[in-house]
Amino acid sequence: MDVLIVGAGPVGLTAALVLTQRGHAVTILDAQAEGANTSRAAVVHARTLELLEPYGVAAALAGRGVHTPRFTIRDRDRLLVPVPFGDLPTRYPYTLMISQADTEAFLLARLEELGGKVLRPVTLTALEQDAGGVTATLDDGRRLRAAYLIGADGMHSTVREATGIPFDGGTYAESFTLADVRLSGGVPHDEVILYFSPAGLVVVAPLPGGLHRVVATVAEAPREPDTAFVQALLDARGPKASPAVVHEVVWGSRFRVHHRVAGTFRRGRVLLAGDAAHVHSPAGGQGMNLGIEDAVTLAELLARVLDGEPDTLLDTHTATRRPVAGKVVALAGRLTRLATARAAWRPLRNLVLTAAGRLPAVRRRLAWQLSGLDRR
Repeated sequence: MDVLIVGAGPVGLTAALVLTQRGHAVTILDAQAEGANTSRAAVVHARTLELLEPYGVAAALAGRGVHTPRFTIRDRDRLLVPVPFGDLPTRYPYTLMISQADTEAFLLARLEELGGKVLRPVTLTALEQDAGGVTATLDDGRRLRAAYLIGADGMHSTVREATGIPFDGGTYAESFTLADVRLSGGVPHDEVILYFSPAGLVVVAPLPGGLHRVVATVAEAPREPDTAFVQALLDARGPKASPAVVHEVVWGSRFRVHHRVAGTFRRGRVLLAGDAAHVHSPAGGQGMNLGIEDAVTLAELLARVLDGEPDTLLDTHTATRRPVAGKVVALAGRLTRLATARAAWRPLRNLVLTAAGRLPAVRRRLAWQLSGLDRR
């Protein structure tokens, strides 16, 4: 086997798809049973669609998701910063809103079309590497051998821990609540909105099927937010002139946000991608996109090495992707700190943001950063 990938989320599936399409033998290990995924990450940016286009899934994703040509930062009804994507030089001048479950389904379907496979539910219990490859031990006693192994197994990565790679950073004090809801009222259906308010931040974005994704910071989020809880959040933080009315919570969850970057993305024949390598605030919707970028660039490097180029080529994975991760973590952190500023600082924050939002150069720079096109 050429490559063993641990984790069948969007990152692992993307890496497998790239390698399989380029003619290499790949196996994915996943601890979850098939169909156990949920909506979770819901934002796909323009650069991500560009990277996926050669591998046969961009058109399917774009056909399924909601095209939102604008991102805005608001303080209740007051527009602070508009970020339009319509003028970006790309075939995808919008943010695509689509459930992670759908993203994974399209990636898996394309991978299976090419003959790829996922072993599940299985858990990696140990790994050993030597000069010739990596040996993985599974919870059912099997031992698999591959030339290289990719850890795409998330923030609590077994692969990262097994190789002793540090994961430095911290955790935001507040917890986050996440809910997919049916609502009506003053929330646009073609715009992703980051609302600031004295009560805290809330992000509202459209999803396919008439749903909206709601993400908010709270001191202690409930395990499963109900209609009354989400309604109270929007009443306190969302639009006032035409309030949003929550009719149903289809799915909800809670999570804490970390900001961490692995000390290296490579140790010998083991490589990290996605949340196993870096995690950060969801502000700006960068997480899954950065992970898919990791997957495409790493898999393309691996394909070249497996085709005969020097193994040292893989050192560029850390050299190029770690600085990119650092910049994205910093951007997400700045947005989070702005959104959670102390009450006394919020009037000044709003004045500064409003002034900055009037400048075309600022709007253009944010559009390039959020879309990922600045990382071409």
